Amino acid sequence: MVDALAAMLANADFWSAVLRVATPLVLGTLGVLLCERAGVLNLGIEGIMVAGAFTGWLAVHAGASLWTGVLVAAATGAAFGLLHGVLTVSLALSQHVAGLGITMFASSVAYYAYRVSFPNVSTPPTIQPFVEMRWLELPVLSAQTPLTLLALALVPVVAWVLNRTPLGLAVRMVGENPAAAEGQGLSVSAVRMGAIVAGSALMGVAGAFLTLSAFNAFFFNMVNGRGWICVALVVFASWRPGKALAGALLFAFFDAMQLRLQQADVGGLPYQAWLMLPYVLSIVALIAVARRASYPQALMKPYRKGER
Repeated sequence: MVDALAAMLANADFWSAVLRVATPLVLGTLGVLLCERAGVLNLGIEGIMVAGAFTGWLAVHAGASLWTGVLVAAATGAAFGLLHGVLTVSLALSQHVAGLGITMFASSVAYYAYRVSFPNVSTPPTIQPFVEMRWLELPVLSAQTPLTLLALALVPVVAWVLNRTPLGLAVRMVGENPAAAEGQGLSVSAVRMGAIVAGSALMGVAGAFLTLSAFNAFFFNMVNGRGWICVALVVFASWRPGKALAGALLFAFFDAMQLRLQQADVGGLPYQAWLMLPYVLSIVALIAVARRASYPQALMKPYRKGER
């Protein structure tokens, strides 16, 4: 087993797979992080990713360019984010219930639209997805698509916006002390709505990566719980973009490793044992870190103007 692990870690293809698996997790985690830094839990991510995956793919299948498909997916995510914001910010409803409702609603709409659009299709139609950037001539990165570079570039951008700009200060303030933010003349509702819409747009792009880059078709259950992993990764990252990237890469490392251990049939264990490996190890890492996590003080707390 040691020899198999050593050979795997020395293989550039393995690290390319790690980065590829991590890409939708990075995008989704950044989206959740933006929402939660503004004080709103968005459990609609799983459904938003499904809807983004479908609409982005459908746009390209209808003749749009790949980048137009990405924009369509982002717009789809933003639309569901706006709905979530109306429910949780404007109406001050339960963020847990609203998020789960968004997940079920968005997933159902995507699946229904797929069936209506392709009623007599037994296998999903395919598109020409993003191609690998072989022109980079760099190990690991040359095997990725432009969406992976976009995800990596967004990490320092989001960190800079949150920590170095007045807009980021406003987002953090409404997530920590909305009453103080209101006292400074900020509209808590507007800032929270903006953060939810922007974060949900990133979730939509995370879903689009699956259909426009990782695969070339849309099929049911393709998101496969990645949204829930993103929610956990935000806690692991202590609501910091840099640590969010590290957490996504850690989970992707475990996931890519279990796939190769299955293929190598190391130890003669059933494949289910390897399949649960990334989740078990991620839970252990989450428990170790979550105890020291400093969460936004106003997270999941509705706020009405004028209240103290």
